[in-house]
Amino acid sequence: MTSIYDFQLNNINGSPVALSAYRGKVLLIVNTASKCGYSRQLPGLQKLYESYREQGLEVLGFPCNQFNAKEPGNSLEVREYCEQNFGVTFPLFEKVEVRGGEAHPLFVYLTEQAPFRGFDTETSEGQKMDSFVRDKYSNYYAGDGVKWNFTKFLIARDGQVYGRYETTTDPLELGAIIQSLL
Repeated sequence: MTSIYDFQLNNINGSPVALSAYRGKVLLIVNTASKCGYSRQLPGLQKLYESYREQGLEVLGFPCNQFNAKEPGNSLEVREYCEQNFGVTFPLFEKVEVRGGEAHPLFVYLTEQAPFRGFDTETSEGQKMDSFVRDKYSNYYAGDGVKWNFTKFLIARDGQVYGRYETTTDPLELGAIIQSLL
C-alpha cells in the first residue's frame, strides 16, 4: 500500500467505501468509542468537521470495542447514539480492530506511517494516560500500535500521513494544523 487511497472499508450502514473517494481532501481518521470517557471529544471532532468541511476536511470515525469494551453496540446503535448524544454528522464506519493480530490493514498502515512517540507527559492528562496504559495495559504500550480510543491520524491532501495525535490531544488543538494543510 502506498497511500491511504488504497483502502476500502464499510461505512456504518455496511456499504463499501473506497478511501480514494476522499482523494484531494485532508482527512482526520479517529478510532472512536462512544461509551469511553474520551467520547467528550466527539463534539470537538464534529466542530472541526463543520468548520473546515467546505475547505476540504473530512473527519472519519472508526468505532472500536478493543479498549475496555467502550463500543459495545451494533452499527445502528453506535450511529444513533453518536448522532443523538453528540450531534455527529461526520462519516462513521463499521467497527474495526485497530491493534493486534486482527487489526484492520488501514490501522496497520497508519501506525507504520506514524509510529507511537509517547503521550505528552508535560500535561497532567498525558501523565495520567501514560501511567494508565503502562500500568494496566503494558502489552499495549510496547510497539507502535494504537494505545487507546481517540487516537487521531491526520492525512494531507496527497494521501500521505501527516501526523499522529494520541488520545489526550483534544481535537480542537488540531485546528491550526488542519488549516495549514487546507
